Amino acid sequence: MGIYIARAGAAPMESLDEARVLDHGIEGDRYTAGTGTWSDSPGGGRHVTLIESETIAALARDHGVYVDSGDARRNIVTEGVALNHLVGREFTIGEVVLRGIRLCEPCRELEQATVPGVRVALVHRGGLRADVVRGGTISVGDAIA
Repeated sequence: MGIYIARAGAAPMESLDEARVLDHGIEGDRYTAGTGTWSDSPGGGRHVTLIESETIAALARDHGVYVDSGDARRNIVTEGVALNHLVGREFTIGEVVLRGIRLCEPCRELEQATVPGVRVALVHRGGLRADVVRGGTISVGDAIA
């Protein structure tokens, strides 16, 4: 598992070993501060974003698209969890409870920030948008249940 934040919309992602999750997102992240690219857009699922490490590996293997975990612009990189199945469900990471709201489809900003082809390669595999049900602390290596 990896934990990432960006302090502003176009800022590079920072890797964290541990993070405090507030009632509206990860402390220090652009969406928690209301400065993310889509912060003014309506809809839920802007608190925390997740993507599967298996998807990042498949980008390279199946599409020749190479991105690092942080370059995926998601807050949490998971392993061994089918994120698409968590839409509409509550789940825990460490002591934090999240609710899967909707898929995190890729946008043109992601492709502009990474490499050509990433947007098409991530359709329906771009991860999960989740809202915080109960905050707390998460750490790299915490189980997702």
